[in-house]
Amino acid sequence: MDLDIITDAVKRAMEYSHIEMMGFHFHLGSQLFENDIYVLGIQNIVKIMKEMKDRLGFATKEFNVGGGFGIYYTEPDQPKPLKFFLDAIMTTAKDECSKSGLEMPKIIIEPGRWIVGEAGITLYTVGTVKEIPGIRTYVSVDGGLPDNPRPALYSAKYEAVVANKADQPLEQTVTIAGKCCETGDILIWDLKVPKVEPGDILAVLHTGAYNYSMASNYNRIPKPAVVLVSDGKAGVIVERESYEDLLRKERIPQYLMKGEMESSIEKCAITIL
Repeated sequence: MDLDIITDAVKRAMEYSHIEMMGFHFHLGSQLFENDIYVLGIQNIVKIMKEMKDRLGFATKEFNVGGGFGIYYTEPDQPKPLKFFLDAIMTTAKDECSKSGLEMPKIIIEPGRWIVGEAGITLYTVGTVKEIPGIRTYVSVDGGLPDNPRPALYSAKYEAVVANKADQPLEQTVTIAGKCCETGDILIWDLKVPKVEPGDILAVLHTGAYNYSMASNYNRIPKPAVVLVSDGKAGVIVERESYEDLLRKERIPQYLMKGEMESSIEKCAITIL
């Protein structure tokens, strides 16, 4: 790390009257299942804290260690309890600050996915089932890339069940395709399911994080509703979008209004090849 560059950045921040320099932050990645990377990251940041104290007299008030704690998506994932990460983070921060003669700053963590990721389930209705003999069977659903871009963006993997046939034996292997005309609009490859038919409900598990927050109106598809289910009660917390919602902010310029449009067309020469 280049301490001269860091020193210059901290010094400039301290000089601005409209900025209050609080401390440092790192983000180490996502879906992390070990804590040693946090230990190493903290050791390096405390060295920076010590240098900034010695060079500029800057006392770090806050230290944000980010998040990235892994959750369960598919069988290879082995999530750890929050204590596994926090004990290593807090112990290392205290020990390193003590060794460097620094006051312990406020430690901030961002465990968003760990809190909400496994709580979410996305429900799709099965549409067309297309079997290509000797190759694969595609099962289309009424969603996909717009409501969950993660598989298309970076090959994120999910588990799913056919909710209305969850107690039936798994008879076939299918690939779940979204409704957009995109090669990458595949939610799940090679999913084992019961005999699936149009109208079945596919429940994709563990979609509580980085799904609705990353959703878009790609291909002009309205976003789905979000329902909170708890203790046998259910309530809509985000309403389903309509096509009217998609058009709500669109406007027709005055010069394209009927009267002026007819006048403009008369002045135009249109060539059809």
